Amino acid sequence: MPPPLTSEAVLDHLRGVKYPGYSRDIVSFGLIKDVQIDGTRVLVRIALTTADANIPKAIQENATAVLESIPGVSEAEVNIDLSAPVSKALQADAGGLPQTKIEGVKHVIAVASGKGGVGKSTVAANLAVALRGEKSDKKVGLCDCDIYGPSVGLMFGTHERPSATEEGRIQPIRRYDLNLMSMGFLLDDTSPAILRGPMVTRYTQQFLRNVDWGELDYLILDLPPGTGDIQLTIVQTVALSGAIIVTTPQEVALIDARKAATMFEKVNVAIIGLVENMSYFVCPNDGNRYAIFGSGGGEREAARLGVSLLAQIPIEMRVRESGDQGQPITLSEPASPTAKLFQQAAQAIRNQFPT
Repeated sequence: MPPPLTSEAVLDHLRGVKYPGYSRDIVSFGLIKDVQIDGTRVLVRIALTTADANIPKAIQENATAVLESIPGVSEAEVNIDLSAPVSKALQADAGGLPQTKIEGVKHVIAVASGKGGVGKSTVAANLAVALRGEKSDKKVGLCDCDIYGPSVGLMFGTHERPSATEEGRIQPIRRYDLNLMSMGFLLDDTSPAILRGPMVTRYTQQFLRNVDWGELDYLILDLPPGTGDIQLTIVQTVALSGAIIVTTPQEVALIDARKAATMFEKVNVAIIGLVENMSYFVCPNDGNRYAIFGSGGGEREAARLGVSLLAQIPIEMRVRESGDQGQPITLSEPASPTAKLFQQAAQAIRNQFPT
């Protein structure tokens, strides 16, 4: 007798369906939007953005064949939600520039959230350190794209001012074997960045195009919360390898996380996975876990998007303290349980995007 059908088992089988012309599968591309199981019947909804009519046909046929091969499935239905590619008018809103790679950078990965206060910058900083590796075997950069609320300088304990080359290119700050750039390096601690939309777009482009990043395996972009000018500029003009969505377990954060995920979907940027921050609290007195912001939200949202839940990071005083002291916990306490969670997430990224 075959085991009971589960959404996880269905997704595992669908990982055998490759996107036409690519080596990656439709699950890792974040195309699976819903899996419904009714006894022995399976319904899968897939979202595609393409102008090629052959692609949805091929995916539907291949996915149906895979589902029908699962033991215990009597009927399989694959529905395709098809939308047109992003218009040139939308590209013009981002400055009219085509999506291009950043010179010398192999993989550009955006870390985003739909709302503020979920610890996105903490996640971005620790992922950058973890991607670098304990032996600094990978070359990694971190660009703080939050023009209005930069925090990378504080989290890495530096207030250096960047210099410029003879060609006028900005030299990133070098710290802990990482290349760093942030608006905070250009401002005093108490000076706000009072900028309108066009200037914000220009600064964002400068950080990405006019910084001498050098040869990097990974460049992490710490995006501001939301889906505004900066995010649109980046996703429309930089060839991103993928995006990571940071959320907390509570529904109010998940609602905004879905908006961020939808933005990336609309511009054909794959969602690499979710990181659930402030997932739980481990009481130092009794060792028990307490789900302060609820439980299971990140896991359910990852399943809904058809992507991996890369990590569930606890609320921990040392994570906050290490960031305030200028050494993310993956630097200050690399053997700690929380640092290992970041390292596992980074390893999943390195496996998906080898260099």
